[in-house]
Amino acid sequence: MSKVTCDISASLDGFVAGPHQSLENPLGEGAEGPLHRWMFERPEANAEAIEGITDAGAFIMGRNMFTPGRGDWDLEWTGWWGDEPPYHAPVFVLTHHEREPLTMKGGTTFNFVTEGIEAALERARAAAGDRNVAIAGGARTVNQYLAAGLIDELRLHVAPVVLGKGERLFEDVGDLELEPVSVAGTNLVTHVTYRAR
Repeated sequence: MSKVTCDISASLDGFVAGPHQSLENPLGEGAEGPLHRWMFERPEANAEAIEGITDAGAFIMGRNMFTPGRGDWDLEWTGWWGDEPPYHAPVFVLTHHEREPLTMKGGTTFNFVTEGIEAALERARAAAGDRNVAIAGGARTVNQYLAAGLIDELRLHVAPVVLGKGERLFEDVGDLELEPVSVAGTNLVTHVTYRAR
């Protein structure tokens, strides 16, 4: 049976992005390098975790993960990833502003959902078929799905850094019980997989 999964990198103090996210600093000040260098400096040592991040039949993300813009859409903006995003599957972007689907190279189509997290999950499950649905981020989106009890498996990639401020995971998620399933890692990251109860 397919699952709803979430892979997200976090600092030791629970931040998944730094403060002042912008076009110049998509993950906020001081966060991108420390939180994600394990993917780029030691990809062979973290190959299984990296493969797991994009191994889903559909993805869900918040608008802030897709664009730095707010309000009405800048229709010239097609995401942070260039002409061929890494998803290669349907992506459902949570937003309050309607937009027509955006088809990119490599099989990624961004679909914009204004009806909330449950509607996005329903559409993503239909698109994924028997494959998993991945909640891609950011913090607010992940926290909403955790609070609603809609994530089956949470895969935290914990970087050995303290950010001190920014976008924090596990805010306003209520009583959350996570069962550790596996732990692995390198000197740059600890991969911890939890099963949500």
